[in-house]
Amino acid sequence: MPEIRDPHGSLRRALWIGGAQWAGKTTVAETVATWHGLTVYHYDHHDARGHQDRRIARRVARGEPVEDPGPDRVWVERSPEEMAAETLAGFPVRFEWALDDLRALFTGRPAIAEGWGLRPELVAPLLDSPRRMVVLVPTEDFRRHQLRTLPRAGALGVPVTDPARAQANRVARDRLVAEDAVRSARRLGIRVVEVDGTRDATAVAAEVAEHFAPYLGTAAEG
Repeated sequence: MPEIRDPHGSLRRALWIGGAQWAGKTTVAETVATWHGLTVYHYDHHDARGHQDRRIARRVARGEPVEDPGPDRVWVERSPEEMAAETLAGFPVRFEWALDDLRALFTGRPAIAEGWGLRPELVAPLLDSPRRMVVLVPTEDFRRHQLRTLPRAGALGVPVTDPARAQANRVARDRLVAEDAVRSARRLGIRVVEVDGTRDATAVAAEVAEHFAPYLGTAAEG
């Protein structure tokens, strides 16, 4: 494996929260960071916004169409299996862009990187111990709860000809991507935490903080 460039030691010190959509990764990361004075890197924000220029430049270099496919092509016309396969195939390139962000980040304390694109098989080569990562996934019941109660989870927010089918495809895709993350994490010995809604976000954050305790410098807080 080629040496991973890490000029400021940011990757070596990082803590990672990967997993599935709607498992509370952002809330958990921010809670642990607040308790321990850490910085959080939000993968989803950078992936959806900050990396768009890089995404377009890559398409130009590869001779691909610059514009995104229309919403119907993305959400209605393909099967969840096709959508999941495309998502998984795209994660390695998107991960490299996230690593570029993290390489430029220096903090005296470890940074927590969180997001669904932080896949166990991509993060694992950076780890000196699997304890530097945790994968959060919702149980099926909790996923349904999130879909009912979170507006951004329960609707796509883009115009499509068949909103019900588009949302069903999205949910099924997310389930397949989550299942892949769990399989990968367990194969690599990375801890998986199932979020079932019986504990609030603070309790889940306390479990994650305990998992990260060797790198936090103080006892995990709850």
